[in-house]
Amino acid sequence: MGEAEWEPLESILGHTFRQRQWLELALTHSTRRLEASESADNERLEFLGDAVVGLVVSEYLAEAFPDWTSGQLSQARARIVSADSLCAAARAMDLGSYLRLGRGEEKTGGRDKPTLLADAYEALIAAVYNDGGLEPARGLVQRTLIAPALEGAAHVLGQPDEKSALQEFLQARGQAPAEYRVVSESGPDHRKSFRVEVVVAGSAVASAEAGNKKRAEQQAAAQALRDLRAVESGK
Repeated sequence: MGEAEWEPLESILGHTFRQRQWLELALTHSTRRLEASESADNERLEFLGDAVVGLVVSEYLAEAFPDWTSGQLSQARARIVSADSLCAAARAMDLGSYLRLGRGEEKTGGRDKPTLLADAYEALIAAVYNDGGLEPARGLVQRTLIAPALEGAAHVLGQPDEKSALQEFLQARGQAPAEYRVVSESGPDHRKSFRVEVVVAGSAVASAEAGNKKRAEQQAAAQALRDLRAVESGK
């Protein structure tokens, strides 16, 4: 891409790169590196970005919720930095349009793959960090990841996720942890759907289908918890 073609994205980011190679590298997938014989891709930046995002989110939560326990803070951080949240942030910035992909990845819908988008988001945070330091990276994470998570949902951030809630329910009744099994997969690679069932005490008690395994597990756990509570209450 030419210099001017990066400007719309820089406007979205609120950061003008002094060294644009960081921005270009953050959006370069390994398939592009291999096909074009380029020297690097965004995997190392993704590693750094994961740490920067974790630091900024942890710092924010510890300051914003001084009365929360470490367990609540950990639950909230896990919700905010989940793959789904990272992907949503990337989509909101239209990162898919800027990804530098190999031809094969392009043909299979790589610009809309949740994993690629989540990885690109973390790499982009690292690129901003390397180019401008922690302050612009912190501002970007707060605007694009933390703020959306807090909109109408701050009261649930510190609560256990569905799988953890189910685990606590079973543990309190002396039962073994639930197991999760993928029972079917469908759809093309870039839009796969997974059906997962929850097994408690050797029996499948609920199932759910979603676009990734983790989300399907959470939805199945939520259904299992509702059903088990209903049985226990006699409803």
